[in-house]
Amino acid sequence: SHIMSDYVRMTDTERDQIDQDAQVFMRTCADAIHLLRTEAHKGVQSAQVKEHRTAVLDFIEDYLKRVCKLYSEQRAIRVKRVIDKKRL
Repeated sequence: SHIMSDYVRMTDTERDQIDQDAQVFMRTCADAIHLLRTEAHKGVQSAQVKEHRTAVLDFIEDYLKRVCKLYSEQRAIRVKRVIDKKRL
C-alpha cells in the first residue's frame, strides 16, 4: 500500500482508452499476420522455405492468441470488479 500511494490511480476513462487501443492493436496484428500469410508464399519455389514461413507465422499467430486470451481474462476481472462495486 505504501508503494501504491506514490502512484496516481488511473481513471475509468483512461482504462477504457487502453482497452480500446489494445483491441485495435490486436486486430491490426491479426490483419498483418493474415497479410503476411498470403504474401509469404508468393514467388517461393522451395517447399522448405514455404514450410519454414508457415511454421513461423503459425508461431506468431499462436502467440497473439495467447496475448489476446490474457488480455480478455484481465479485462473480465476488471469488469467483474466494476459490477461488484456497483452492487455495494
